[in-house]
Amino acid sequence: MLAAIRRLVVLVLLCSALTVIVSVALGLLAGTALDRAGSLGFYGLGCFLMVAGFFIGNRGPARVKSETAGSTMLPIPGFGNRKLRWATLDEQHETINNSAVFIVLGLILVLIGVAVDSRHSLV
Repeated sequence: MLAAIRRLVVLVLLCSALTVIVSVALGLLAGTALDRAGSLGFYGLGCFLMVAGFFIGNRGPARVKSETAGSTMLPIPGFGNRKLRWATLDEQHETINNSAVFIVLGLILVLIGVAVDSRHSLV
């Protein structure tokens, strides 16, 4: 459990550093205050990660067996006879775990954005 928390902290610090760098650079180009640019960056990335985690978690139990498309009666590209298989239990657990990581990381980044935002006082 301690190793998982350590990995999550490293992931939060890495995402935070990249968010600050990109949002401050965009804020300087746009001429906005740096604290406002940082908070908007945290809000944006956090919300994106939460939505991505939602969609990753809602992936169905079917997986593609082969990437090659078979012959089809329709002359429409992209439609064909794809072979599907049921996901293994490990793949289903991995999907749920990835979804949880994305949602928790997004929530942490939104909370950092709330703490950094100078327009609203927390106390």
